[in-house]
Amino acid sequence: MVTVATYTEYRDAQRAVDYLSDQKFPVEHSAIVGTNLRLVEKILGRMTTGRAALYGAGGGAWFGLFIGLLFGIFVHGNWLAIIVAAVVIAAIWGAIFGAVAHAMTRGTRDFSSAESLQAGEYAVSVTAEHADQARQLLAGLTPPRATA
Repeated sequence: MVTVATYTEYRDAQRAVDYLSDQKFPVEHSAIVGTNLRLVEKILGRMTTGRAALYGAGGGAWFGLFIGLLFGIFVHGNWLAIIVAAVVIAAIWGAIFGAVAHAMTRGTRDFSSAESLQAGEYAVSVTAEHADQARQLLAGLTPPRATA
C-alpha cells in the first residue's frame, strides 16, 4: 500500500475516499490508516455504590425483558405477568451484582468513563498499481471547508 494523501481529521480522509468512489476509482484497493494512536478516557462522573446498583438494575432489567419475552412465547395464559416478573427479578439481581462489584473495588475506581482510540493523522493508502491514478484524482478534490 502507498500513501497518496494524509489528513488530520478522519472525516476529511473519508471525504477523499468518497470522492475517489464518485470518480469511479476502484476503492476496494484503498484503506484509511490512522497513525499516532492515543487512548482517550472521558470521565463521565462519580461512581457510587448506589449508582452502580442503579446501572446494574438497568442492565438486569433489559436482560429480564429478553428472558421474559423468550418465555412469553412458549406460555399460554398471562404472558405479560411473566415478562414483568422476569424484568423485576433480573433488575433486583442486577442491582445486587452491580453494588457488590463496585464495593469490591474498595474505592480504587470511583468514577465512570468511556474510552476511545484517536489517531493523530489519517492516511489514504492505495495499492501501488493504483497510486498514480488516485493522486491525480485527489488533485481535483477541493480542500475541506473550514468549520466555524
